[in-house]
Amino acid sequence: MPPTTDPISPASWTFAEDYVSEDAVLAAGRERATQVGVTAIGPGGGAVLRFVASVLEARAVVEIGTGTGVSGLWLLRGMRPDGVLTTVDVEAEHQRLARETFAADGVASQRVRTIAGPALDVLPRLTDAHYDLVFADGDKTEYPAYLAEALRLLRPGGVVAFDNALWHDKVADPAQRDPETSAVRDLARQVVEHESLVPVLLPVGDGLLLARKQWVPESD
Repeated sequence: MPPTTDPISPASWTFAEDYVSEDAVLAAGRERATQVGVTAIGPGGGAVLRFVASVLEARAVVEIGTGTGVSGLWLLRGMRPDGVLTTVDVEAEHQRLARETFAADGVASQRVRTIAGPALDVLPRLTDAHYDLVFADGDKTEYPAYLAEALRLLRPGGVVAFDNALWHDKVADPAQRDPETSAVRDLARQVVEHESLVPVLLPVGDGLLLARKQWVPESD
């Protein structure tokens, strides 16, 4: 099927990506990420996360992949003032830097719960159907497993989001079959085929895949 519109130009993509600008606190968090070799979510993706958290009036959010707090701060800025972010990362040092980012923005310590450890060890210990939003930016080979956990953790009407859903332009190229690309591609297929999810794939940053968990009518 031919495209219905012309492809977006690099200039327009950059304009859209930078439409919501980052302040000094986010810039400092992004600099911390660069220093430790972490790739933080881009400004466009961060703005989407804040928007979704705001629309959901999110009180409880799970983040897989703390990094240095860039995506977490975007999420916190969209959440309710009493909302709590539970963020998981295998690198305790990265989480220490993330806490610096949150503190620089005046985020109360009780609003962030940092848990160091592999996501697939931590997530099963979290409460079923308790969370408004689950954001994943961890090990790409584990993305399909994160989806399964997210479906359990989300309340009906909640949203799951995955960063790097285009994975450096590899997902759209069927010749690319490395483990990371294959896992992200499999995730995209699972999401779009899942009967209880309403999906959308946004071409911001390296691709942001979101899906809303539908309300399921109770059986008689």
